Amino acid sequence: MAIFQAFRALRPVPDKAEAVAALPYDVVTREEAKEIGDQNPDSFLHVDRAEMDLPADTDLYDQKVYDRARENLINMEKNGILVQDGAPCYYIYELTRKGKTQTGLVGCCSIDDYMNGVVKKHELTREDKEQDRIHHVDVCDANTGPIYLACKYPQELLDLMETWKASHDAIYDFVAEDEIGHRVWVIDGEAEKKVIAEQFGNIPYIYIADGHHRAASAVKVGLKRREKHPDYDGSEEFNYFLSVVFPYDQLTILSYNRVVRDLNGMDEHAFIASLKFNFELMIMPGFPCKPVEKHCMGMYVGGNWYHLKAWEDVYVKKDVVGQLDVSILQEKVLSPILGIGDPRTDQRIRFVGGSHKLKELAEIADRTGGVAFAMYPTAMEDLMQIADEGKLMPPKSTWFEPKLRSGLFIHKLF
Repeated sequence: MAIFQAFRALRPVPDKAEAVAALPYDVVTREEAKEIGDQNPDSFLHVDRAEMDLPADTDLYDQKVYDRARENLINMEKNGILVQDGAPCYYIYELTRKGKTQTGLVGCCSIDDYMNGVVKKHELTREDKEQDRIHHVDVCDANTGPIYLACKYPQELLDLMETWKASHDAIYDFVAEDEIGHRVWVIDGEAEKKVIAEQFGNIPYIYIADGHHRAASAVKVGLKRREKHPDYDGSEEFNYFLSVVFPYDQLTILSYNRVVRDLNGMDEHAFIASLKFNFELMIMPGFPCKPVEKHCMGMYVGGNWYHLKAWEDVYVKKDVVGQLDVSILQEKVLSPILGIGDPRTDQRIRFVGGSHKLKELAEIADRTGGVAFAMYPTAMEDLMQIADEGKLMPPKSTWFEPKLRSGLFIHKLF
């Protein structure tokens, strides 16, 4: 059963929350981070992407970057931009995008739950990205970015959040530049905190939706601290990591699209002909093709959009991973036809989140004479089943929207 505990968040004073709140470090480029940071001295990207405050030729993994991140975090607290709560609390975090709202609880999950499978994962992590975040967490002495999790919420928790929201004012309430609404409430009532801890104690599994690298690195830092402190008793903050847990059925997964920069030496006609063994093809002249059901995808090549529908024998006898559209594309097109053997490392493939318009996919493909694929979103139920079976999704299978903002909650490890 899950451990989910309250903590003393280091967080912005109310009139600084909107300025501090930043997109996750891994969804902005170095150049984008620099531009945002130059315009906004309070942006939390000064902590999560501290290279923006160093010379442009500084290596991303230079020790100076981590030291600057720690310095910036300390200064934000010294200057009164961030203040730590005096007692452990839970927090309600509500996000609204295009009229749809999702409401979850912010607290700390246990690194032991991650290791024993109560907190379930569905993706592999990359060693270089893990090491970067391990170093960042270790040097900053804090979890600076929340892990995005989901579970089946008991009705009592849903009712508790609604009751608290109705009887208390939000401490943060703003609409960010991308038109995502953010509202936060502090749950400091002892009775409510007890109920939350008890209710999570009855939840068998929590699923990582987004943030596998942050979760893995937080756990490894915790284990590293345990080695340094063999007399630990489990109550220390390094035994826990910053988490936001949402009801799984409130989440929105968008497509995670693909663009390959060339046709692997083939001309357009030969490439299209090679697809007919596994897909029913239909040209869609005049407008982008957005798939509306599973086992279908849109494809843009040579100035035209096509609708691709996998033949039933391509997937019907496969397990839940094999039936994912991203798996079908990889196994039937990317690997055998376009020569993309490992999409995690191949520089010829680019992944584009579903918040981008299909017109942008076409423009990217046109620049290099390649091909773009518009995918149908993976279902949350498929993600949970894959995690339950101990299996792994192909890389870049899900794009969750809206993104959680970093900087609204920081979990100190001491």
